[in-house]
Amino acid sequence: MNDPRAAAEPAAAVAVPEAVTALDEPGHGRPGGRRAALGPVALVVAGGLSVQFGAAVAVLLMPKAGALGVVSLRLAAAALVLLVVCRPKLRGHSRADWGTVVAFGVAMGGMNTLFYQAADRIPLGAAVTLEVLGPLALSVIASRRLVNLVWAVLALGGVVLLSGGGFDRLDPAGAAYALGAGAMWAAYIIFSARTGRRFPQADGLALAMVVAAVLSLPLGIMEAGSKLLVPSTLGLGAAVALLSSVLPYTLELMALRRLPAPTFAILMSLEPAIAATAGFLILDQALSTTDALAIALVIGASMGAVRSQTARVAASPRRERVRSARWRKAE
Repeated sequence: MNDPRAAAEPAAAVAVPEAVTALDEPGHGRPGGRRAALGPVALVVAGGLSVQFGAAVAVLLMPKAGALGVVSLRLAAAALVLLVVCRPKLRGHSRADWGTVVAFGVAMGGMNTLFYQAADRIPLGAAVTLEVLGPLALSVIASRRLVNLVWAVLALGGVVLLSGGGFDRLDPAGAAYALGAGAMWAAYIIFSARTGRRFPQADGLALAMVVAAVLSLPLGIMEAGSKLLVPSTLGLGAAVALLSSVLPYTLELMALRRLPAPTFAILMSLEPAIAATAGFLILDQALSTTDALAIALVIGASMGAVRSQTARVAASPRRERVRSARWRKAE
């Protein structure tokens, strides 16, 4: 069976840290191991910066091509690049394999479409903060632990602060799109892991990207029409695809080969803060103190959920060893 981390898109690790056993790898936790981990950490941070600054560039492009047009350009360009680089095999896959990759592509296309609709209406930091609630909810539900209710309540407090007591401050439609994108992100995580188990390397990702592009193109053409063919629009669309898809996926896949998935997941939890920074620097979207606190609460809840889930997984082998030792003593 193929390693899901090497085949699926990295965001799967956000909600499924227990799928990786890198915490027990030799050398991890020693001073040399910590120094060696700085490289992969830098790759993850660079990937996050690339994604969110790419999203900020996409917002600048929306007046020219519309939100749906930007999504179409991004997914189509990313699909072309991944097809050329990965050259996925089309033969030898079962009907269940194709069903999985199609579901992955639908989730990917829906997530991008809804997110860009949100980013067109509300500040980038707020959009990503609401979107990250999807993976957080999935992590809490999957863990079935009481302590994760604490993280859920903490995240809810952040959302209430962000909304200012009502989403009309943000734009109700934009907030709804962001929450919908979060739901699709949770579905994306599930089908990303399944696709990774069924397809070698990044073949499943490339094929799913094609599905997402095919689904989004008609919507983009309906909204933007011939505007999509303007050279400057095509150039910016290619830049968004490079920054938001190709470059971060490559960096994060490289990092995951040397970085424990729980650490990766915690770093991914910083996405709302990175998005807020990109919105401020590129789009002049300043945050109020309340907004900053709200984002911090959601980031803290996401980190706490990941850490508690990781601690449970790490403790399981230890409990099993203790039980075995007691059983041998009893003999």
